[in-house]
Amino acid sequence: MSKLLKWVARLPGMLFAPLQKNGAFFVFMYALGYYCTQTEVTLHLKGAVPYELAAIELFLDIYVVCALLALLPKKLRWWVRGCLYIVFYGVALADMYCYVRLESTLTPTMLMLVGETNRREAAEFLGDYLKWDLLVSPIGGILLILLAHLLWTVIRHWSARLARRSMLPSLNSNMVSGFRSLLGIGVIWLLATAVDQCWENKMAMCRMFSYKTIGEVEYGATQKEKATFYLPVYRLAFALYANNLASHQTETLTHSEAEIQVDSCSFRIPNIVLVIGESYNKHHSQLYGYNMPTTPRQKKMAEQGELAVFTDVVSPWNLTSYVFKNMMSVQAVGDSGEWCDKPLFPAIFRKAGYHVTFITNQFQSKAGEQLYDFSGGFFLNEKEQSQILFDTRNKETHRYDSGVLADYDKLQEENTDYNLIILHLMGSHSMYMARYPQKTRKHLLSHMYDRPDLTEKQRLVVADYDNSLLYNDSIVWAITQRFTDKDAVVIYMPDHGEEIYNGEPYTYGRLHSAKTDYRLAREEFEIPFWIWGSPVYRERHPYNWQSIVSARQRPFMIDVLSHLLLYLGGISTPYYRDELNVISPQYNEARPRLLKADTDYNQLRKQE
Repeated sequence: MSKLLKWVARLPGMLFAPLQKNGAFFVFMYALGYYCTQTEVTLHLKGAVPYELAAIELFLDIYVVCALLALLPKKLRWWVRGCLYIVFYGVALADMYCYVRLESTLTPTMLMLVGETNRREAAEFLGDYLKWDLLVSPIGGILLILLAHLLWTVIRHWSARLARRSMLPSLNSNMVSGFRSLLGIGVIWLLATAVDQCWENKMAMCRMFSYKTIGEVEYGATQKEKATFYLPVYRLAFALYANNLASHQTETLTHSEAEIQVDSCSFRIPNIVLVIGESYNKHHSQLYGYNMPTTPRQKKMAEQGELAVFTDVVSPWNLTSYVFKNMMSVQAVGDSGEWCDKPLFPAIFRKAGYHVTFITNQFQSKAGEQLYDFSGGFFLNEKEQSQILFDTRNKETHRYDSGVLADYDKLQEENTDYNLIILHLMGSHSMYMARYPQKTRKHLLSHMYDRPDLTEKQRLVVADYDNSLLYNDSIVWAITQRFTDKDAVVIYMPDHGEEIYNGEPYTYGRLHSAKTDYRLAREEFEIPFWIWGSPVYRERHPYNWQSIVSARQRPFMIDVLSHLLLYLGGISTPYYRDELNVISPQYNEARPRLLKADTDYNQLRKQE
């Protein structure tokens, strides 16, 4: 019993030992980490605040490193510490440099861009951005911490007397032993507090590193218990992990596309235009009975018989990245394997002889883009994949979708006799008020809404959303007008729906963690879908147009859009499946439409 009591009495001092053996390491690494957490968040983001648990979680993280270092022999510990200094200071400087110059910390996209940069481009970049003004930027703060660390090291090694005064007295003293025990008690309290408060974030970080695909990583990031990678070294580790997952899928995709087989192509329709919108709630469109004038041009085209408006279409996911992967692959939801196991339809069209254009107002690699943009666009932006998929594409995004029209007008001279044109809009992506020109296109105002169930602020959000749809209406109409004298069809669909205060729960955006019931499916998965036929097309292909019109009420999910496109292009390939082509007589209307790959929308609708 006495031995146990002695061990318990010595425990606080033992817990303080890792900090005593690595005093300088703890002090300077804590200063470095805390400086980064407090500086980078507030540098460019208006209204942003630092990670609230940074101080206590940083203590826990550095203490664990000190404890591991304390287990090493003294000489080996010195070398390991030196390597850690190089890594931590180097990563912190790189992270802060990116934040100062590019307004972004280290991200998966940043790392991907670095990997695609050659020596000449890197030299030009550094020549443009390495300037003396960096010393007076937040980078200077890291350099000051590094300088203080170097000075401390020099002083400690050259003055043993000063070193003894700077460190604790000899541990043989009873007074010092008691003081060390008091410090150990403080360490125990801090560790207990840190574990209690930071456990959730630590578990969330572990989950992020356990996912097998980049899509799973993105989905994990949408959950309420998402991880906060609050330190530069964590952000680098996550960026490396995300890029590794993405590279596996692009390698698989590249292999599948190298084996594409096209037997023949009749070029049934010379010009096929696919317009992909964003975050469009079907029930806010006049085409589907909405009582506000959000789609007057589309409504007029439908009344004139130019639009075939499909009434029962859903998206397989409420995440853009998942939708793009499933929609562009000839793999269908429910098939065995991953989306990347089979080629994407643009590659098949190119193999068949179509000229493929991709103009996107969202998927352009930018240093500071969010994880969902990286997840949605990595397979489109990776250099080799982009060359396999597209002949022509734009190089920048625009504030408004009118920029997509301008890009097309510049690039259309590259068109050939047979063209597949994919136009990807920002549509009604949150924030809605930023999706249309406020000064000239704000036609719907909050007082026009007879919604006593909503607050004034909520009505403002609804009005902004509807104005974005009205602006989108002008964009898609303008797209159709560019093909009125050509043999062409235009297909319009958004990637998914959107919550927009349509009853309980009163919210907007998407509820990624919510159960997929019919209410959620109605708002976030049901989408508008229509096909426009040019006058030339309707005159030359009356039976083909009639088959489109006749299919308007068929149940459809856009994960099999590629099979409709392959048919419209007249492409004969082993990948084409007649039962998945919505305008084919052999179309399987009883096919389950799995939302999030697990909930059958058809059954939800029946239950409702």
